Amino acid sequence: MSGFLDAIGPHAGFILASYGAAALVLAGLTLAILRDHAAQKRALDALERRGAGRRSGREAA
Repeated sequence: MSGFLDAIGPHAGFILASYGAAALVLAGLTLAILRDHAAQKRALDALERRGAGRRSGREAA
């Protein structure tokens, strides 16, 4: 592994830490989006069960 770190230069630790931090941020954002999508879908399903339909599904009068 030290051969790889030597090959990518003196700032290898910073570079690898930056990539790791970016990967964690992207994973966190992806998880947040998926959780929010599920929550919004549940909320929409609850509204539709109570009788609130979608306006885009209606025909114009």
